[in-house]
Amino acid sequence: MTEKLPARRLLLVHAHPDDEVTGTGATMAHYVSDGAHVTLVTCTLGEEGEIHVPELEKLGAAHSDQLGGYRLVEWERACTALGVTDHRMLGGAGRYRDSGMMGLPTNDHPRSFWSADVDEAAAHLVEIIREIRPQVMITYDENGFYGHPDHIQAHRVAMRAAELAGEDGPEKIYWTAMPLSVLRDGMEAFRESGDNPFAEVEKVEDLPFGTPDEEIAARMDGTDHYAKKTAAMRAHATQIPDNSWLYGIAGEFGNEFMGVEYFTLVKGGRGPGSGPFGWESDLFSGLDVAGR
Repeated sequence: MTEKLPARRLLLVHAHPDDEVTGTGATMAHYVSDGAHVTLVTCTLGEEGEIHVPELEKLGAAHSDQLGGYRLVEWERACTALGVTDHRMLGGAGRYRDSGMMGLPTNDHPRSFWSADVDEAAAHLVEIIREIRPQVMITYDENGFYGHPDHIQAHRVAMRAAELAGEDGPEKIYWTAMPLSVLRDGMEAFRESGDNPFAEVEKVEDLPFGTPDEEIAARMDGTDHYAKKTAAMRAHATQIPDNSWLYGIAGEFGNEFMGVEYFTLVKGGRGPGSGPFGWESDLFSGLDVAGR
């Protein structure tokens, strides 16, 4: 990339196609619309994903094993819906394979991302970091938000790359998060719904994710870009079917459930915020972007 980049540059590191939309789609669309340069790096093609389109079932790993190529096209369409033009596969498409859920034999595939050498994978990301020189990076927490091995590995690779990049590395690093208060509100709202993803959960603390409100650093309001996020979700048709509970959230409980995204801050100083916990509304808050 040789052209002069915008002053504000955001890097996101995700595990599979569709992950970029569900957790950060509104944030990405917001910053693209606001003139920032948004770079998405996805680590695998999602070859082991569950297929929700019956006529495409034979693309799966147990049959022709062609799902990865199909999901690559879905990912490109989703990026178009969000306005993201700089989207890349870590090490090139097919370099790392979807590892499947934790504990499955697919974790041991020779190309599985879970078994990849962290420094080797991080070196691919360092090249991108040194090219883009993002001030802000988003990835997952140590548990990969919910424990998927590829999410955990994406966290490890992203954090190692930021370290290896030295002065070229991001000044602020955020991890995707969901406040416990928002999860509680969602559980209550869904108790009246026929399609309740929390039906077997007695209390919000039983979920494999959820962050105390006081530990949240940023609340990104991307409700103006809700339609773009929804369009990007629909681009991932093999993974997010039309009857998904995510669309139930969008249709029944308001745009905030889909258009607002939350983050914890693990590197850099928190900028000015608002509300009882001083949540930032801009991930670049407190940075001197003109100086870099």
